[in-house]
Amino acid sequence: MGGAPTGDSHVARNRLWARLSAAVEALPTPPPTPLMVVDLDAFDANASDLVRRAGAKPIRLASKSVRVPALIERALTSPGIRGVLAFTLREALWLERQGITDDLVLAYPTVDRGALTELVASPSRAAHITLMVDDLAHLDVVDSVRSSPTVPVRVALDVDAGLRLSGRLVGPKRSPLHDVEDVLRFARRVTERPGFVLVGVMTYEGQVAGVPDDVPSQRARSLVVRRLKSASMTQLAERRRVISEQLAELVDLDFWNAGGSGSVQASAADPVVTEVAAGSGLLVPGLFDHYQAFTPRPAAFYGLPVTRRPSATMATVHGGGLIASGPVGADRAPIPWAPPGLHLTSLEGAGEVQTPLSGHPAALLRIGDLVWFRHAKSGELFEHTNTVRLLAGDEFVDEVPTYRGCGNRW
Repeated sequence: MGGAPTGDSHVARNRLWARLSAAVEALPTPPPTPLMVVDLDAFDANASDLVRRAGAKPIRLASKSVRVPALIERALTSPGIRGVLAFTLREALWLERQGITDDLVLAYPTVDRGALTELVASPSRAAHITLMVDDLAHLDVVDSVRSSPTVPVRVALDVDAGLRLSGRLVGPKRSPLHDVEDVLRFARRVTERPGFVLVGVMTYEGQVAGVPDDVPSQRARSLVVRRLKSASMTQLAERRRVISEQLAELVDLDFWNAGGSGSVQASAADPVVTEVAAGSGLLVPGLFDHYQAFTPRPAAFYGLPVTRRPSATMATVHGGGLIASGPVGADRAPIPWAPPGLHLTSLEGAGEVQTPLSGHPAALLRIGDLVWFRHAKSGELFEHTNTVRLLAGDEFVDEVPTYRGCGNRW
């Protein structure tokens, strides 16, 4: 179990190329590129696998990693996937207005006064959306947009889930709330504040959920990563237990959210955790290829046309420079995926207007052929398009708007 993604063999990737080519050829008119595609067969299989790994714990869908309303709705129909972990308040308000879900938790604190004004003006929306806080200043911003605390605002504590190791903190630099005493002191201040209801806690162990630990070319590093993950989960489980027991004397929580696509099983195993967040595991970008805990199925692709043949052994596609956020490095570049065997060049990489490709299939590609890539991170791909084609079998069954296609800019 784990390691390279399902469909990583040359045979499987050539089969994918044939499916995508057949689907494109069947379209009545040539589509514009980059052509964004989600393979529903892989998407549904990934949803089922996430639910299986979570056991009896529900999955809360991290919408940042999807950003396509139709796919969010599709995932929410899966038994075991319940509610959305939104990345902005404006997004949460929009999803609630659209009727996509009435169970929304913000993953990050907000200081968007316009969106907060809309939230506190509606008791219904305020009851459906939970804000994330880790500083009294976040509460101050809410109070600044209302004349009186007549509409209760649901809030959850973002508690840092990093690993304390030799005086250093390993993990995402998120919340100032780490030590048990600091968490409890802040929780008391929240519960004493009129107009706020403390309903949940989030502990996102990004150093476990978001770091590959079974990379074939990095055996020694992967071993170190796995040991750090194990130490992190052990330390975090004890800290969560203590915080949970002491918070229980202060408030009855509705939920305790934790984890991500790369740590679903480990996070769900903690008895304190009531739900696990996941999103990238549905589409499986390149950064999620090499995890020991699970075997992913790539589901999101974008196609670019060959426009040049600079030599007999190279092919150049138009565009392609869709680089993922995060620390600058080769792992943030897109992956030429189908046909298999193509590689970015070290001099040009993935370019804004052209991307040269080498490798044995380049000699066989013709002007106009589509080469299919995978993005390094999930969700970010769809900031570059208004629509996504949905593939089932070897045909496109729908074309649906992305957040961008709906006119949203979050």
